[in-house]
Amino acid sequence: MTQEDDDLDGLVRKRIRALRVAQGWSLDELAARARLSPSSLSRIENGHRRLALDQLVTLARALDTSLDQLVETATDDVVSQPMIDGTHGLMRWPIRSEPGMIVMRQRLTDPPPDNPARMRAHPGREWIVVLSGTAVLLLGHRRFRVETNQSAEFPTMLPHAIGAEGGPCEILGIFDRDARRGHRADKGAPPG
Repeated sequence: MTQEDDDLDGLVRKRIRALRVAQGWSLDELAARARLSPSSLSRIENGHRRLALDQLVTLARALDTSLDQLVETATDDVVSQPMIDGTHGLMRWPIRSEPGMIVMRQRLTDPPPDNPARMRAHPGREWIVVLSGTAVLLLGHRRFRVETNQSAEFPTMLPHAIGAEGGPCEILGIFDRDARRGHRADKGAPPG
């Protein structure tokens, strides 16, 4: 085994223990979920038993994570830079840990459309956080005021539109893969 292998081995063992503790589970509880004996799990966490791929897969499932996340080593890209979309005046931050998700900062100056035909509907979920000002979220036939430091989460299968009320507002939008794809398909319009 190389030094790099030893480092990864130790990191994975620490993650298993940290995830178990974060869930509030004892060795016995995680062992039962992973169909291992508590002594085997203890030896895995303490480095006294070899890590086998089949056990890692089982432990990842029991800990509600993926094998990729359990053995992930990349920590170089902790800070990310926004991508600038000059056409729409937007900044976007990709979320690396969730494939297909994106965070976007957007300045809204117009009220939401008063024509229901201009509302969008598509698969997915969206989350918005109002950074400043007041946003108006039209969701189906309902109207919600979302003020500074408030957030909203909604399924995008409901017709929706977002705009500003009483002046400009800034929002952070978080779009899952389906919502992002739905907005892209909508004639290249920016999400929101």
